[in-house]
Amino acid sequence: MNKVIIMGRLTADPELRQTQNGIASCRFTVAVNRRFADKNTGERQADFISCTAWRQTAEFVSRYFRKGSMICVEGSLRTGSYADRNHPDVTHYTTDVMVENVEFTGSKSETQGSSSAGNYNNNNNSYQAPPKQQAAPQQPAQNNDSMSYGSLSDFEEILSDGDVPF
Repeated sequence: MNKVIIMGRLTADPELRQTQNGIASCRFTVAVNRRFADKNTGERQADFISCTAWRQTAEFVSRYFRKGSMICVEGSLRTGSYADRNHPDVTHYTTDVMVENVEFTGSKSETQGSSSAGNYNNNNNSYQAPPKQQAAPQQPAQNNDSMSYGSLSDFEEILSDGDVPF
């Protein structure tokens, strides 16, 4: 199984290109923070992961994402190699994520301009519109130091016959 899911920020604006046959493609790089900080400096390191999207997914990414946007990418790893132009005896190796699905993951204020965009699923060529926005009921502010977990009314009760499948 070859499955990759990454979440991070775009390092530059995605650029849409067309092949000679008119197929849309888009290459972009996602900066993904590592879980732990460096012991010596205390700074968090990041990995910069190259991604390639094709067709409608490429158009979706180039239309709705910009430098600094949070993005969640689902796809598969692809490796490749090429010979150096200046040194024919040197081979360079590449690793890219071939993008199948993308989703918005930033805060509502970050994606306010593109919140109506939804997400695009390349596996079945389907576009999923975002859920309709409903005004959230106002909760009185609690003045304590504990974390707020929201209201139980945010969750839907799942009715079942009590059988557990395992």
